[in-house]
Formats: sequence, structure tokens, C-alpha cells
Amino acid sequence: MVSAMPACTTRIDLPTPAPGTQRTLTVHRYGQPGTRPKAYVQAALHADEIPGLLVAQHLLLGLEQAQREGRIIGEIVVVPVANPIGLSQHLNGRLLGRFDWESTGNFNRGFPDLTAFVLDRVRGRLSADPAANVALIRATLKTALAEQNAVRETPALKQILLGLALDADFVFDLHCDSEALLHLYAGQGQRDVAVALGAELGAAAILLEDAPGGSPFDQACAGPWRRLREALAGEGPVPLACFATTVELRGQADVNDDYAAADAAALLRFLQRRGVLAGDPGPLPVPGCEPTPLDGVDVLTAPAAGVLVYRKGLGAWVMAGEVVAELVDPLGESPGAARISIRTATEGLLLTRMIERLARPGQKFCKIAGREPLSYRQAGQLLED
Repeated sequence: MVSAMPACTTRIDLPTPAPGTQRTLTVHRYGQPGTRPKAYVQAALHADEIPGLLVAQHLLLGLEQAQREGRIIGEIVVVPVANPIGLSQHLNGRLLGRFDWESTGNFNRGFPDLTAFVLDRVRGRLSADPAANVALIRATLKTALAEQNAVRETPALKQILLGLALDADFVFDLHCDSEALLHLYAGQGQRDVAVALGAELGAAAILLEDAPGGSPFDQACAGPWRRLREALAGEGPVPLACFATTVELRGQADVNDDYAAADAAALLRFLQRRGVLAGDPGPLPVPGCEPTPLDGVDVLTAPAAGVLVYRKGLGAWVMAGEVVAELVDPLGESPGAARISIRTATEGLLLTRMIERLARPGQKFCKIAGREPLSYRQAGQLLED
């Protein structure tokens, strides 16, 4: 049954970090609360990744139209600005919103992993009914999160965001990279859903993993389902009831209405195909890529300080051993000739590049998405801060 309920907008206060200071989260809700399927979308958890903020605005326009036309079937929650804390972090005219200045680290790391709590509470209580098991696990996840005691502003932000998304069927965390092609991250066990979303968005790469490490937002939403299914395999069926993805909306400078409108339209079509919205999305586009493993991504690292000179552009297909960039020492001997060639260890797509052109020793500056796992890439340590 489609919903003609008016959209609901609420504002959630974060803990006050200092006298006279108050930040809030704005949350838009469409459809009847508790109806299925539920979709959750948030933008710019890394606050200096601006493309998602504009995509969210176009998405809200589309949802407002769907609401007027009575095409909301499920429940849709949109947080158009997921990190007001990071948006306030300016230094010498630059927005620096990836890391919390209060020393809690990367805003997209350290979300609560509720698996162990839920496992203790549901063991021995599953039935042969998958839907009943999903309902039990969702309720227990909510209880587990409510028992967290986040006092400071950033941990409270993470708890609130996770609480809004934890019972969703589909979770979209909108990010971007420095310079990049559009790509997304998803779990190995939900490859088909990721391929369909990637086709809709025109993704250049789909990176699959099960244990990236760091407890990012998407894993906090989807990861417990995979781990609980493994732990409770002998007790009853546990579906992978949450598809959560991190969508990298190209690069930081790729902020324009053409991109944003197209990306929002793609997300709306995906929601139509999954029964969240009514309407005809048309034929599914042909996928632009095959999924590849996250541990097949070669992350190139600067061996010394110097000026980066790229020899390959975004979207280039490179062969193992090819020179991707050179590092120039501006004080080297002889002048103008001191260069280090940096080569890739894999054959694959040059997917992302660092926008800055002065590298520090050990700085990760480029990613090549290859088809085969690389021996130096380790499960649980696949994400780069």
C-alpha cells in the first residue's frame, strides 16, 4: 500500500561540547514508520566530502515529489548532513572534516559492533521462520545500541546515526574520494545487490569485502548479520537483512547539479526496483564493471617526500609493473633529474588519486583496483585512514 503521509522532519540535539554551543542533526522521514522495506541515506559523514550534500538535496526533491504522488511504499530516512561537528572544523580557511579534532579519530571508524551482545541475547531463541528471526535480531540490535552510554559529542553522533539506520533494509552512506571515479563498497555476500546498484549509478568499480577492519558505518549496519548467520548456522535461518554500502561520489571537486541530479535519480530508481517506492524505473542499465575484491586494491605509497607527477590518469587500465607516478625531489642532485618511479603491483583500473601533489614519506596517494587479492593486503586492515 502506497503512503500519502506528509513527510516528517525532526532535529536531534547532540550533547553540548561547551557552554553556548549546540549542534543538531536534521532528519527527514518519508512513509509510514515501521513499514517495509526501509531505506536510510546519509551524506558527508566525512564532512569535507561535499558531493553527497548536493546529491541529498536532489534526492529530497525526488522524495517530495514521490510523497505528493503517493508513491512511498516503505519507509525512507534521509540525514542530509550527517556530521555537523566536522563541518565546523575550519583551519586557515580550509574545511578539515575527516578526523575529529577532539582526538576520537576518523569520523567513519569505531562505530559500535553489537554482534557479541546480540549473540548472547538471541542464542537458543531462533525459529525456522526467517522473518521472525529478523524481527528478533533487529529488536535486539536496537536494545543493544540503546544500552550504549555515549556522553561526548562525537560518540553520541555515531550512536544516533547508527540508531537511525540499524533496522534498515538498505543503507547508503554517501562519501567521495580525493580525485576518483564513482565506485562503491559492499559485502561479499550481497554481490548481486551491489551489482544492481553499481549498474544504476554507472559505477566504475565495485569493491567487495567482509572484514575491512576499523568498524566503519556500513559494517556496523550490515556486519552483524553476516557474523550472526555464521555463529547461529545450526539454530535457524538468519538472512542478510541489511544491505549497507559506502558510495564514493567521485572526487571532492566533483560538485555540480548534473552529477548530483543523475546520482539522486539512480538511487530513486534503485529504491523503485527494491519496492521502497512505486513507479517504473525502466530497464536496468548494463553494469559498467565486474566486482573486484577490496584486498585486490593496490594502494601506492610515497617512499620519500617530493612532488608527485602522475604518468597515468583516472580511468587508465594499467599493467603490473607499469609506472603510475614519479616522485621528484626538488632539492635533489643533479637538479631536475632526481626522480623515483613508482610502479603498481597489479593489473587494474586507476580508481583514485590524491589531489595534493606534494607527498610525505609513507603517504598513500593512489589506488589501483585489481582482480586478484594481493599478498600484502590483510583482512581487517583494508581501509586507509
